[in-house]
Amino acid sequence: MKEIIMVKYGEIALKGINKKTFEDMLQNNIKRRLKKIGQFGYERMQSTIYIEPLDENSNVDDAVEALKKIFGIGAIQKCAVYPKDIGAVKEHLGEYLKDALDGAKTFKIEAKRADKTFPFTSPEIQQQLGDAVLDNFPEIGVDVHNPDVTVRLEIRDNGAYLSAKRITGAGGMPVGSSGKALLMLSGGIDSPVAGYMMAKRGLVVDCIHYISPPYTSERALTKVQKLCEEMTEYCGDIMFYCVPFTEIQEAIRDNCPEEYFTVIMRRLMVKIANKICAKDGYGAIITGESLAQVASQTLPALGCTNAAAEYPVFRPLIGMDKIEITELSRKIGTFETSILPYEDCCTVFSPKHPRTKPHLDDILKAESAFDFDSMIDKAISETTVKRYKYGEETVFL
Repeated sequence: MKEIIMVKYGEIALKGINKKTFEDMLQNNIKRRLKKIGQFGYERMQSTIYIEPLDENSNVDDAVEALKKIFGIGAIQKCAVYPKDIGAVKEHLGEYLKDALDGAKTFKIEAKRADKTFPFTSPEIQQQLGDAVLDNFPEIGVDVHNPDVTVRLEIRDNGAYLSAKRITGAGGMPVGSSGKALLMLSGGIDSPVAGYMMAKRGLVVDCIHYISPPYTSERALTKVQKLCEEMTEYCGDIMFYCVPFTEIQEAIRDNCPEEYFTVIMRRLMVKIANKICAKDGYGAIITGESLAQVASQTLPALGCTNAAAEYPVFRPLIGMDKIEITELSRKIGTFETSILPYEDCCTVFSPKHPRTKPHLDDILKAESAFDFDSMIDKAISETTVKRYKYGEETVFL
């Protein structure tokens, strides 16, 4: 018996004349991710990618685990492949379904006949397979509405595919299909989740992080770098820009009203991100801001921050509360790293009484007390860049 994986499209299936572009991108993303697991063959037809292990060292279960985290996939099915002969399927299904039906009380059969030349209709296939399952597992019953296990048989052009487990994929669009954006990555819970959500919409997500030694520690930087590594599970390769920010923050402290510290800091971070976007071809900036979560995320404060942006600012968490964000952080595996007790530069010189309803005119007046432009250029010139690659060592650029 040969076992393969069937990968069903998500939103890609709805595309029109440009569908092949998205299919190619998804298949390439899959190939890159599974390269570390083994040797696999790929075939594509009828909105499905067929993945076949080419040697005994290429583990199907490991491949399924990796596929769960690849955006663009609607569903994953591990399948036994038989000739297009209903008798052959009935003869061997007991052996293949044993683990899946172990402990189950009810089942149902779903049949799909993509090859219309097959001599039995879908209802006839369901009837014959249902009888065969009952013969092999007499202790189990039929429930067509809410079964414990759904056994599927798909008759396609090149074989009959039997499966008993359909795994929901990560959904979304293939990473790289929507361009690329720069995520302002702090060491907290929110920003990695924001990056995950925009990668799900097809963006290549690279990261920018600001450090302020000696006010921030090496451990704080290590924490953020670990978050980058963890994000590659879903986002793929990540470019990481590490920007020295100490002089700028000290200049804000020494020259600007304390109540505006945080908003001005955020604006200068955005101005640095603007220049990196222009230099390296990013089309947007991503942040982990959630409306009214903290003083710098009120509507007036966000408006002041937006005024500094020369690119669209995506805030995918804007309507989510902390509980929802935390749950998603746990799901994607970044939560435990995010809560490590090493603060980032956003907490440096935090005002005791921040202005929650700042006016842009007041912010611009406060900024004009000091020439930040030369400091911004210096910070960019001293920025270090690394590439985090899924399953590989970090590359310093």
